[in-house]
Amino acid sequence: MKRIGILTAGGDTPALNATILGAVRAANEAHVEVVGLLNGFSSFFQARAPHVILNPLFQEIPQLDATRGGTILGSSRTYVNDKDPSLLQLIAKRIQSLRLDGLICIGGDGTLNGLQPICDMLPTVLAPKTIDNDLGLNFIGEADQWVKDSQSDGAEYKKVSHPTGLDENFEIRKMINYATPGYATAVYEAAEGVRRVRTTAESHHRVAVIEVMGRHSGYLALGSSYGQPDIVLIPEYRFDIDAVAERVRQIYRHQQHAVIVCGEGIVGDDGREYGATSGSTDPSGNVILTGAAANLAEALLEKIGEEFFLTSGHFQSAKSVFFTRKVGHTQRGGRPLQFDRFYASQLGGNATQMLLDGENNSVSTLQWDPDSGFTVDRHDASIFRDKFGEIHARTIHPTFYNDALLQISEQGRQYLHPIFADAIGAEDTEFIRQSLFDFGNLFHGYKSVNVEIAKLTRYLEA
Repeated sequence: MKRIGILTAGGDTPALNATILGAVRAANEAHVEVVGLLNGFSSFFQARAPHVILNPLFQEIPQLDATRGGTILGSSRTYVNDKDPSLLQLIAKRIQSLRLDGLICIGGDGTLNGLQPICDMLPTVLAPKTIDNDLGLNFIGEADQWVKDSQSDGAEYKKVSHPTGLDENFEIRKMINYATPGYATAVYEAAEGVRRVRTTAESHHRVAVIEVMGRHSGYLALGSSYGQPDIVLIPEYRFDIDAVAERVRQIYRHQQHAVIVCGEGIVGDDGREYGATSGSTDPSGNVILTGAAANLAEALLEKIGEEFFLTSGHFQSAKSVFFTRKVGHTQRGGRPLQFDRFYASQLGGNATQMLLDGENNSVSTLQWDPDSGFTVDRHDASIFRDKFGEIHARTIHPTFYNDALLQISEQGRQYLHPIFADAIGAEDTEFIRQSLFDFGNLFHGYKSVNVEIAKLTRYLEA
C-alpha cells in the first residue's frame, strides 16, 4: 500500500484534525502517502476531485495541528447513493485516477453507512467521531435488539429485549467504542454552560431550561451532569410531564430557582416530540429539531400554573419565570481537550494500521477496562448493523439514568469518570490564559486555514 486517502464527513467536531494527524504520522512511519480529500465525499462528486497531499516527503504539513478545532479538509453531509450505478462508476474512476490504495473516512453512523458502496471499490475503514457519543454498542449483539415497529406506518424501529438475553448482564467494560473523539470537549462546553446559567437563574429566582444536542442519544445531557443541573431529561426516557412539573415545584419551593437540561430529541410518554417543530430536514434526511427547550418551558408553565410563581412575590407575570438557552454549535467547535486530542490521534493511527493490515469495512474503536484503561481496537462494521442492514445511534444504557429522580445514576457516574478524570490537561488551561485576551487579537484579524489549504489544493486533470 503506497497511497491512501482520508476524508472528514458529517458535522464537524473539535478533534478531527487530531485524528487526521494520527493517521498521517502512522502513514509516515510506513512511507505511505496520504491524500486529503476536500469536503468529505463530495470530493468524489467533482470531476477534478480537489485534494491535498498531507505528508509530502513523509512529513505532515504544518497546517495539520491537533489543537485546531474543526477540520482543515472541510466537511459535508453529502453521501454516496449506492442505487446510482453511473455515479458509482464515476467515483470508481476518480479513485483510480487518484491512485488510492485505501481510504480512511472520519465520521459517525451516517458516514459508516455512506462508505459502504466504496468498500466494494477499495479497502475502506472508519475512524469514529461524533460529539453525541452515539457511534458504538453497549455490548456486542445490541444491534439485534432493533426491530421494525409494526404499529408504525413508516420505517420506524423500536428496541426490544435481546432474543437470547445478552442485554441482561451489562458491564461498562464490554462496551464497544467506549467514547468518541469530540464528546469530552462538547460536554465541557455544556457543563460550563449549565454552571454559568445557574447563577442567573439563582439571582433572579427563575427556571432555566438548557437544551443540548442529542437527537436520539442523551450522552451530552448525561455529561452535563458535571454542571450540577437539578433535572436532566434524555431522549431515551419518555417522561411524564406532570411528574416533571411536580419535581420543578419541589425544587423551586426549596431553592427559589431551578435548572433543567434537556436533549434536543426528548419525547414525552404521550409520544410528543418536544423538539420536532420544523417540517424541514437536514442534508442527511433528519428532521430538524428546533425548539425542545422552548416547548418544554411552555408545557411546564401550563402544568405548574402561573399562580404558583406569582405567590412567591418575585414576579408580576409568570411568563418571565422561564428562560431557555441552547448550547448549540459551541459544542461542536473550538480547541479540543486533552482527552479528545490524544485518543483521536490514537484512533487515526490505528485506522492507518488497519489498512496496512488489509482490513476493509472495519471501524477503529476505543475500548476501556479498569485494568488496562483506554486502548484502541478494531471491529468489523457488520456488528453495528441490525438484521435489516441499518445502523442505529447508540442510546444510553438504562442503568445510566435514574428516572425516578430525573438525574444521572450511580452506574452513569461510573461510566463518565474514566473519560473526564483527566480530560483537561494543564496546557488546555494555559492556552486559555495566554490566548483569549492576547493584546494582539485586537490588532490582527482571524487568519483562516482555508486560505492556506487553497494554496496547497491539487486537482485531477479535466
